[in-house]
Amino acid sequence: MQTVLGANGQIAEELARYLHDNVTQDIRLVSRNPRQVHETDQLHKANLLDADATIAAVEGSGIAYLTVGLPIDSRLWEQQFPTMMANTIAACQKHGTKLVFFDNTYMYPRTDTPQVEDTAFQPIGRKATVRAEIANMLLAEMRAGTIEAVICRAPEFYGPGKTQSLTNTAIFDPIKEGKRPSVPINAHTKRSIIWTPDASRAMGLIGNTPDAYGQTWHLPIDPDRLTYAGMIEIASEVVGEGISYRTVPEAAFKVLGLFKPAVKEANELMPRYRQDNIFDTTKFATRFPDFHVTTYREGITEILKSPAS
Repeated sequence: MQTVLGANGQIAEELARYLHDNVTQDIRLVSRNPRQVHETDQLHKANLLDADATIAAVEGSGIAYLTVGLPIDSRLWEQQFPTMMANTIAACQKHGTKLVFFDNTYMYPRTDTPQVEDTAFQPIGRKATVRAEIANMLLAEMRAGTIEAVICRAPEFYGPGKTQSLTNTAIFDPIKEGKRPSVPINAHTKRSIIWTPDASRAMGLIGNTPDAYGQTWHLPIDPDRLTYAGMIEIASEVVGEGISYRTVPEAAFKVLGLFKPAVKEANELMPRYRQDNIFDTTKFATRFPDFHVTTYREGITEILKSPAS
């Protein structure tokens, strides 16, 4: 059995599809209110803040995928992510279950230096500090040999369906609605964003590759990194008309953050948009050369051509 912990998000749903179609139909979906992706999915209600409930959720699993997400709220992250990671590690250790952790890049340096799997963490801000803490918790157990685990790290998302990201919200959703997109900080810096179905497929592939364990992997993105201006140019070609955009300066986010808590929380990430963001995926491409990575043109076309939800 393979178990997805935190099963209702876009990444988890796409992961369940990959596992069902390519690995096994013996899949357990775990969350507080899990929903089936396939008729054969087993649903298991559990709160990962509860150690005993987490142990029960993992029992009988050969592989568990930790894909849980939380709202962008520093207080919630500080209160919940470390506990969920500790409970998941303990549950996997108890049952001898392999752990696949879906991680992000919050803790990486805010520079234009290419990010690789062994880039040293330099967390700035509360959310980045939490992400470094939980990654280090798992890395310590991996180094100690107390758990067979792998870390799958992804940059910012873009994608279909209910994908939640700044790029979807600020760029592609407005274009789809016939409105003008808003580019954060700088339209001419190179961005590294990952197509959500690619992230899930790659994570499922890594999780079912025995020699991938004990390592960190950057999940695959289109190596032809585009600027937001370049993405909007492709979008113009897809919709058949020129699209103008506005650039929102960093100062505007700071002012809005005084009145809107969600914007205040997002301000921690804004410095990353000042310069190029280069997320290097050479390691994955070398190990899995046959994996088809969705190009930015393919992804943008799918988003803009799909029916409105």
